[in-house]
Amino acid sequence: MNAIAEKGGLFTISGRQWLILLMVQLANMLFGMTITLANLVLPQMRGNLSATQEEISWVVTLNLVATAVATPMTGWLSSRLGWRNLMFFTVLGFTVTSLLCGLANSLETLILARVAQGAFGAPIMPLGQAILLATFPKHLQPIALVMWGIGAVFGPVLGPILGSIVTEAYDWRAAFFMIVPPGICALVCIWFALRDHTVRALVKFDWIGFIALSVAMAAAQLILDRGHRLDWFESTEMMLFAFIGALALWIFVVHCLTVPEPFLDPRLLLDRNFSIGVLLAFVMGMLNFVSIVLFPTLFHDLRGYPDNAIAMLIAARGIGNWTAFLFIAQLTRVAPRFAIACGMALQAGAGFWMAQFDINLTDSDVFGGNFLLGLGQSIAFTPMTVMAFSTLPQRQVTEGSAIFTLMRNFGSSLFISIAVLTVSRSTASNYSRMTEFITPYNKTLADLPAQWNLESPGSLQTLSNEILRQAAMIGYLNAFHLMAFAALAAMPLAAFMSRMRRDP
Repeated sequence: MNAIAEKGGLFTISGRQWLILLMVQLANMLFGMTITLANLVLPQMRGNLSATQEEISWVVTLNLVATAVATPMTGWLSSRLGWRNLMFFTVLGFTVTSLLCGLANSLETLILARVAQGAFGAPIMPLGQAILLATFPKHLQPIALVMWGIGAVFGPVLGPILGSIVTEAYDWRAAFFMIVPPGICALVCIWFALRDHTVRALVKFDWIGFIALSVAMAAAQLILDRGHRLDWFESTEMMLFAFIGALALWIFVVHCLTVPEPFLDPRLLLDRNFSIGVLLAFVMGMLNFVSIVLFPTLFHDLRGYPDNAIAMLIAARGIGNWTAFLFIAQLTRVAPRFAIACGMALQAGAGFWMAQFDINLTDSDVFGGNFLLGLGQSIAFTPMTVMAFSTLPQRQVTEGSAIFTLMRNFGSSLFISIAVLTVSRSTASNYSRMTEFITPYNKTLADLPAQWNLESPGSLQTLSNEILRQAAMIGYLNAFHLMAFAALAAMPLAAFMSRMRRDP
């Protein structure tokens, strides 16, 4: 009889614990939905608010900056306010600011609401993870984290699906309004589920460490998000961000190593499992949202798919996550390191599979690749999280969860920027190379179809467009190769994690 059965398994979970699980999963899903929702409605917002491409991009950029800055504060805030107060006011603020996003009548108001939304939403993921790790015994943590992970993954998947439906039926404002009803439900769950978790502690706040880290993270996020549009370090703005960010990071590191109570305790990284888990979380973050960012533009620009069809195809990743739920808890208990390696291998396989696509890719190709990616992510994430926190003292779990989430989010931002840059540069480079062969003196082009006749300006334009499509496809394939190699590089890390302690 396995360990879970011996200890009562799912039947030992109390009604309060089920309510905590529901509350955390719902809040997690709401936050995840907004990650992809704003990108979906960006074109409509741009037209409705009469904004330029540069101006509307701040709606996404400053939301990410606010989230990055506020995430490390989770540990301190949870000590000062208690779990229930922090989670309640976080979700309340997130729900209200989502409503304000939908009500915004100017670009400035929308940007302010999005900044507030990012700041309020930042503690949701790390605090939810810490609450589950603290309230569930070790033998039930894999099941709890799988359920938590479903919310984390389903949010970004459900966001485009539901968002495309309500946006098509109404307008972009409805995409933000739809966050409000489930947000109210989450508030009710929080109030009752965490009524016994109101303990507060007077913890000194390290303002120097917080400001230094905030400036460094904000500068890094601005560089990653705006670098491509401003031609990276050819821009004075990017050079300024890089200098300020490097200086702030240096101050933060020196400060943390020389004061007795730093903002983030560097001694956490002395724990081998946690430090390796943070590296794996960084790589998992790199792989988490890239396909969601790349496939909509690939489908829309190269294949002419409508938005709702794109969302449904990407939802295949969610089905992969659900499939892993059937066995990942048992696999985590029996062979967690093997599970992490298998999950990374599946993600690498998905990347290589996607890298074999061509311009005539089918729905089944996309479904299979995203299904495999989702399956691998769920298989790796649960044992990775359980092992990373298995050797941390209970008092450090919330702070560790904030660092864990911060690195995961930073990995996502970094790799999305790298992937988009890869697509753009590869497209330009391959278009330039391929057009060199388009000349009347190239005898191999004598039998081209009539629509690509080299003597007609209209035909030449049609041929140029087709070459651009093919060049762009090569760019997407190069980005998928990067995904695969990143997952492969992280596989060996699982072997260096130490065995988990078992419940007595």
